Amino acid sequence: MTDGTRPDGLHPDTSGDGVQERGTRGGRHAVVIGGGLAGITAALALADAGVRVTLLEGRPRLGGLAFSFQRGELTVDNGQHVYLRCCTAYRWFLDRIEGTALAPLQDRLDVPVLDVTKPEGRRLGRLRRDALPVPLHLGRSLATYPHLSLAERAKVGRAALALKGLDLADPALDAQDFGSWLTAHGQSARAVEALWDLVGVATLNAVAGDASLGLAAMVFKTGLLSDPGAADIGWARVPLGELHDRLARKALDSAGVRTEVRTRVTSISYDENGTWSVQVPGETLRADAVVLAVPQREAHGLLPDGALDAPEHLLEIGTAPILNVHVVYDRTVLARPFFTALGTPVQWVFDRTEASGLREGQYLALSQSAAQDEIEEPVAVLRERYLPELERLLPGARGAEVRDFFVTRERTATFAPTPGVGRLRPGARTKAPGLYLAGAWTATGWPATMESAVRSGVSAADAALNALGRPRPRHLFDFEEAA
Repeated sequence: MTDGTRPDGLHPDTSGDGVQERGTRGGRHAVVIGGGLAGITAALALADAGVRVTLLEGRPRLGGLAFSFQRGELTVDNGQHVYLRCCTAYRWFLDRIEGTALAPLQDRLDVPVLDVTKPEGRRLGRLRRDALPVPLHLGRSLATYPHLSLAERAKVGRAALALKGLDLADPALDAQDFGSWLTAHGQSARAVEALWDLVGVATLNAVAGDASLGLAAMVFKTGLLSDPGAADIGWARVPLGELHDRLARKALDSAGVRTEVRTRVTSISYDENGTWSVQVPGETLRADAVVLAVPQREAHGLLPDGALDAPEHLLEIGTAPILNVHVVYDRTVLARPFFTALGTPVQWVFDRTEASGLREGQYLALSQSAAQDEIEEPVAVLRERYLPELERLLPGARGAEVRDFFVTRERTATFAPTPGVGRLRPGARTKAPGLYLAGAWTATGWPATMESAVRSGVSAADAALNALGRPRPRHLFDFEEAA
């Protein structure tokens, strides 16, 4: 090298302040800040278009809030994550990292629903679809759903048709709450519990009364009323870290992305030469474009002045927690891969035995959304609450030994989908040239899901490529054709 540049792209320090500069050679360079699904997606999309990319993540791993960790011999997901067939962007992401076979979809929607509110004991119902056009695909399931009366089922059908007729582009929907809309359309408290919240709480992380009608309508119209197979459920049969860390990192490496974990960005700034400076401990990275793919409060702290008209809106976007309860039994107590429940604090229960590497017994993971009232409860209190509930739901658990009981808490798991949140969510572009936003909390039209995160990464990359004069990769928007 005759210009003093080291082969890894690091320039010798000539400033006298101990700061090194990186990323100043070899064409357009983008820095993506944040290694969750949004950041990984943006980095892959930019690299696929021929941009040099550096991805910075403060944690020691990629994957954001969909990750795994070790607990003894168990590989544990921090929480149960699922997706639907209509989540075409996340499905594209799985394909891009060569992980599709590890997170398969159901052949056909089938959700076992256990009800323990009746004096006669447990009663099993199912929400499943037939191979018929919308809305007939759910007709037989709704007509025979035992957890609602005949009159309630008829009113549910009428409300579903009314929901299907809503215009998702109408901004007035964002200001209304879903619960009031359901009440106005004849939905009883039981119907809300046994159907609308059964789906809505898991997808929105809020009960109907706390959720924006706009977001709720988007979930139900897209998932249940768009295509017969739209709501078929998929989930990882391996630890999430296998997908969102190991395979994602392999894909990033293959695309030429430089990935740095344990690297926290302290500031970003735009200079008079039209380039960005991204400050990390001990060095400065220069970039033509920056994608800020971090949670909204962290983004607010890094945004330069003038980047958004109302940066305070980011601080007004609330957050909602998810509590995850993990139970390891000495024997098999659940014969199906998952179920959901009524008349109990238990929401959704998944069998994670094989994915965790457990050799004997069974490992169940309970996903408890909208957990504001429980997120700070001591483990001992949660144990006393949930173990008896599992015995009510699963007769096989009554004589089983509990070998391990622990919880994981995501206090800011998602943005809160409250009425009015739509006006607070910014788009991918900012007023600062070359600076873009990504994250499930941005204006994707979706609630805080893996789908929303991936879509935001695509939007940010697309905006950056447009500004850099680079054509978008041909495959980048394949998911739109699959929608």
